[in-house]
Amino acid sequence: MGTYDESAGGSEQRSLMDDDALPSGLLREQQLQQRILALEAELSESRVLAHDHARLVEQVEQLREANEHLVMATVSAQSLRDLAEATNRRQTEFLAMLAHELRNPLAPLSMSSSLLQSLGGSNPQLAHVAGVVRRQVDHMAHLLDDLLDAARISSGKITLSVRPLALNGALDQAIETVAPRIRERQQQLQVSLPDEPLNIEGDPVRLTQVFANLLGNASKYTGNGGRIALRAWRSQEELVVEISDNGSGITAEILPQVFDLFIQGPRSLARSEGGLGIGLNVVRNLVGMHGGTVTADSPGEGRGSTFTVRLPLSVAQAPAAEMPHGPSAAEGASRILLIEDNVDACDTLCTLLELAGHEVTVAYDGHAGLAEAQARHYDIVVCDIGLPGIDGLEVLARLRAASEGAAARPFAIALSGYGQHEDRERALLAGFDRYLVKPAAPDALLALVGEARELRLLA
Repeated sequence: MGTYDESAGGSEQRSLMDDDALPSGLLREQQLQQRILALEAELSESRVLAHDHARLVEQVEQLREANEHLVMATVSAQSLRDLAEATNRRQTEFLAMLAHELRNPLAPLSMSSSLLQSLGGSNPQLAHVAGVVRRQVDHMAHLLDDLLDAARISSGKITLSVRPLALNGALDQAIETVAPRIRERQQQLQVSLPDEPLNIEGDPVRLTQVFANLLGNASKYTGNGGRIALRAWRSQEELVVEISDNGSGITAEILPQVFDLFIQGPRSLARSEGGLGIGLNVVRNLVGMHGGTVTADSPGEGRGSTFTVRLPLSVAQAPAAEMPHGPSAAEGASRILLIEDNVDACDTLCTLLELAGHEVTVAYDGHAGLAEAQARHYDIVVCDIGLPGIDGLEVLARLRAASEGAAARPFAIALSGYGQHEDRERALLAGFDRYLVKPAAPDALLALVGEARELRLLA
């Protein structure tokens, strides 16, 4: 038989009675409170989301403003770069024009000093005056070269013609360049070079300029009768060149900045020689372009200074040095057409060439020079670039076109105050055989005249 569980029935009955016992109003109130709690939870979550949204909107706005500022900064930076490049280009062009205008009066001065030496004969006073003029002209030309080199280096326009070369050759040429100044001051130059050949990879012109600048600097800041020493040796895989003097020295304050542009040590008002504070900056940049370093040291003011150049050695064999061509006076006369608008420079150069035994015709502008060159055959044409009427480049281009196919054409020498690499390249492309920068050394011009005659004899 089945059994009846009285307690179970009672529990079920009480549960039904509890639900039914709650008033309908209280039940709705509980449901409403639950709904309110749910809504409050949703509202709280919405507020959090709204706050996050507002923060994101604010961040987006900040990013937008930052992006606008970045764009403006980029545009401004580009504008500043363009402005700096334009300023640098105008500066370089101005310096080139300045050098041209200053070299024009230096050219007749240089030629006149050579004429004084030629005409002076045994007159020691005239020879002394000619030497003073020549040295001062060379000094001015050197300052112009340093100024232009500094501008070209800063604009990245200097290129090196690197090849294996012997150290002794560059040092010998540098010593030859500075020797007149050292002799004038009765200074003693002690040179100590190694017996073994030391070869380096470098531009012979620029390395000669480096050592000439350092030797000239030592002579400038060393008094009359002072001592200058040049030593070179091998240190492992490096070549070391040391130039020292017992001159005015360098103060501790100036020493760290001595290679900076336009930096000079203090000088008394009695010093007759100055400078632009450019030479050592050019030295540092040219040595760096060769993969080397240059340093300066001095015990202090009045106690001399030492400059040390270190360059990497090369295993390549340096070519044998070429013998320079001698002046043309000893080799025979040439028929020369001289085209130059500076009357003083033209007449002085004409006299110099005539004294060397050559037949010279002059023209003072481009049209007259071209007409003269086409009317008569000349062995050599020496032509300025900046001419009135038509410039020297146009004169040579027309002359080359007119003489195309002819058996012989004149050897053309450009003579110009513009000394930048691109100026030289334009002249050579126009048909010039050689390019001289004013003030051209008379010996250099006469050597080119002699070279032209040799080429003519070999043709």
